[in-house]
Parts: sequence; C-alpha cells; structure tokens
Amino acid sequence: MSLEKTLEDVRRGKPVLVYDFDDRERESDMTVASEFVTSEIIRKMRKEAGGLICTTTPYGKAKELGLPFLSDVFWDDREKYPLLSMMAPTDIPYDGTKSSFGITINHRKTYTGITDNDRAMTVKAYADIIFQDKPAALIRKDLAENFRAPGHIHLLNTSENILVNRHGHTELCTALMYMAGVKPSATICEMMGDDGGSMCRKDVEAYAEKNGIVVVTGTEIQEAWKKFKEQENRWSA
Repeated sequence: MSLEKTLEDVRRGKPVLVYDFDDRERESDMTVASEFVTSEIIRKMRKEAGGLICTTTPYGKAKELGLPFLSDVFWDDREKYPLLSMMAPTDIPYDGTKSSFGITINHRKTYTGITDNDRAMTVKAYADIIFQDKPAALIRKDLAENFRAPGHIHLLNTSENILVNRHGHTELCTALMYMAGVKPSATICEMMGDDGGSMCRKDVEAYAEKNGIVVVTGTEIQEAWKKFKEQENRWSA
C-alpha cells in the first residue's frame, strides 16, 4: 500500500499502524494526528492497542516552549535525589540515545484525567495550543493556564533533527504528521499481544486487514522523509 494512502488517512483523522524495524523494538504503534484525537480514538487505543498512550512534540517546539525531557529534569535534581542519577536510562537495549519521555499533563478542566473523555480533551487542546501562530511567551502562558503537571498524558519529545540520530516511534510518527501537512504532533500507543509481549508483526497485519487500517514501516517512512526534507528544504524539525 502506498505511503500516500497512509498520509491521506492521517489527514482524515484515521488511525494508522507504524512498525519500526526488525533490529529495533520490533513493535507496531497505533497513531493518530493529535489534533484529531477524540474519546473514541482514546478508547480504541486503550482497548485494541493496549500500550501506553503518549503524545509527541517536535524537538524545536519543545525547546522553544521549555518542555523538557524527563531524564534532564531527573538529572538536574540529582543532588537532592541521588537515586535519580543512579537510575539514568543509559542501558536501553534498543536505543543508544536517551529516552524521549517528557513531562505528563492533564487539562485543568479534567477531573481525574484518566478517562477517555479527559485524555482526549488533554491531547487535542495540547496540539491546538502549542502550534498557535503567536510568540512563545504567550503560548507558554496558555499552557500554564490550561494544563497541570503531572497528569495522565505522557508527552514525548522527538530528538533534534528527526530521524537522524534516533529512529523510534516518536520520530517516525511525528515525521508522518509533517508529511501529511497536519499539526506535527502524533498520539501513539503500542500494539500489545495476548501472550504477555507486544503484538507480533504477523498479528498486527492481520488486525489491520480485518479493521481496514493501513500499516507502514519505519523504512518506508525514512525513505519518504528524506525526499520530503529535500523538497521542503526542511533540515531540522
């Protein structure tokens, strides 16, 4: 199936499945453009994917707004809490770079923050706010007024220069959003199996065929992303 079909589904707010690489996690994530997330999408991710529901932020936007990597927060506070430095994620077996985890948030209008409605509200409002065409100081003010931290939506920050140094689902799915022309934040959730592990690629493909969902690989995204950057002269994101 062509990548253009995948991008069209992204533009329509439909979930797509992204398999990374045989030599990395060997996992598939269900992903949707964050601006189109609804409570129905969150429910689908929770019940049919089953992993951790996270929302991505491009590196440049996170840096501009002061949204840190959680590992940096822990490291900066290591003198007060020495255990945090001892637990630094330096031994991730599939990734030589640091964890993409950022902070966690809830929208201030949510109650507990964990329900499908609450998480959908948080995700969509986050995407709407961070990509506003206004100065960063005013966006930061909007973030402070609309969100509390910690919360139930896990933010993921891409690495600098997407798909150069890190090739995880955070980068792959965010690259899809850029190429689709939507707000470049993806909401993602790993596909879990019934055997205590992640859903194998064969079962993911069977699920996709049964449910009319597109599957795209990390290799396909990487190849398209390289062409996209050349066409758009987009060397960093």
